[in-house]
Amino acid sequence: MHAECQCGELSADIAVAAEQVVACHCRACQRRSGSPFGVIAYFDAGDVTLSGSPKEFTRTGTSGQPFTSSFCPHCGTTVWVRSGGKPSAVGIPVGLFADPAFPAPIRSVWEETQHHWVAIPGAFAHFPKGRT
Repeated sequence: MHAECQCGELSADIAVAAEQVVACHCRACQRRSGSPFGVIAYFDAGDVTLSGSPKEFTRTGTSGQPFTSSFCPHCGTTVWVRSGGKPSAVGIPVGLFADPAFPAPIRSVWEETQHHWVAIPGAFAHFPKGRT
């Protein structure tokens, strides 16, 4: 699988299926993605080849763990993330795969800040507070 930013400066290549796909409705993911929620596919870091030189922004998550977004310095797209809660994983925003057949989320977290008009259907776990 191949994921890339809008301008193609940063990319990620992955040879395996995602370990998990998570939809997050926390306010930080809303701001990071510029949408009502973020959807990230997580992979074992050893299965991901990252290319390009990103800018990074690290914030402290509500869990107290660091969360680092790596984004393109040219087009601003977040291409990968790393969480202190998942130190051996790399997260890739699902939209960067540009694949409408990409697997759906298995979890929906921080639903207490979910926009009232958003519904994520499916037989997967829903959590009012974040848990990935």
